[in-house]
Amino acid sequence: MISKLSLVLIFIIVLNLQSFTQGNLLITPKRVVFDGNNQKAELNLMNTGTDSATYSISFRQYNMTELGKLMLIEKPDSAQMPAEPYLRIFPRQVTLAPGEGQVIMLQCRRNSGMKTGEYRSHLWFRDEKNYEASGNEKPSLDTNQLSVSVTAIFGITIPIIIRSGEINVSSHLSDLKLEIQKDTISFIKLSINRTGNISLYGNLYVDFVPTQGKPFEIGRLNSIGVYTNISKRIISIKLNNIPGIDLKTGKLKVRFTSPDDSKYVVYAEEELSITN
Repeated sequence: MISKLSLVLIFIIVLNLQSFTQGNLLITPKRVVFDGNNQKAELNLMNTGTDSATYSISFRQYNMTELGKLMLIEKPDSAQMPAEPYLRIFPRQVTLAPGEGQVIMLQCRRNSGMKTGEYRSHLWFRDEKNYEASGNEKPSLDTNQLSVSVTAIFGITIPIIIRSGEINVSSHLSDLKLEIQKDTISFIKLSINRTGNISLYGNLYVDFVPTQGKPFEIGRLNSIGVYTNISKRIISIKLNNIPGIDLKTGKLKVRFTSPDDSKYVVYAEEELSITN
């Protein structure tokens, strides 16, 4: 006789989005970079919910796909450069009452054997609440039937980056293409190309440049990262539909710039001519 098998599927929500919130946890900042001589950083947590919550904090390793999805790496290979061995964090678990905050301390410990380039790991903030499985509330008595329960585990990851030695990075935009869906919804697709030994991180702006008149912004996408395991990231930006504006009467200009919390620098820019 075949025994009944209960299959548990665990869904982990990993959102790599200066403040960041998911569920009832607010984290500031949403990324940490150790470069130069800085060795310490603080993360500010706050429970924005109405119930007390406990979060455990640990390190994880991810790679990024060209579409921006983060893929968990169970066993990093020799090409990986995890930051975890050079980081210390305290505390490792926090319990926050509604509206309560907590400071998490991060310390970077470099050594002389570090390679040139960028080390990266991700801090994983896991909600330790007691999850209830959903699925078959009353498992079938049929011993040949598969019983499935689903447990959702909610958490947040933020990247922690250490830069070592002589670093360099450059980028350019390519493959710009305008797509119009249902006659009114417009998107521009493009690729951010990266070369060098560190990652890129910034904002994308799309300006419409009419044949007559001044350019104006019609699209924006913030907090775009291109990690060192990829040389290209494919992006799609939804454009604002402005009544009376025909995109085919001008051109689009796309800028990839530094993020809002740093000095404004244009990493790369490109134009797409769409004039009839």
